[in-house]
Amino acid sequence: MRTLIGALCAVLMLTGTALAAEAEGQIRSIDTEALTITLDDGKSYKLPGEFDLDSIKEGMEVLLAYDEIDGQNLITDMQLPE
Repeated sequence: MRTLIGALCAVLMLTGTALAAEAEGQIRSIDTEALTITLDDGKSYKLPGEFDLDSIKEGMEVLLAYDEIDGQNLITDMQLPE
């Protein structure tokens, strides 16, 4: 089983496919032209093209799921406060 998991990880690394990661924090800034947000830890995340920018604002706490692809953190899911 360990060999299978190691082989799968190697294939994912070779194909450029990333495994999902999570980040949590407060939105420090929003770049509407580049479709990115920066959290209070200084890291930037790219929003999906169809994202409704009116649903987020600076200072909002968010929980993100993202994939790192070609050096960019691409958001795949975002939880907003209720």
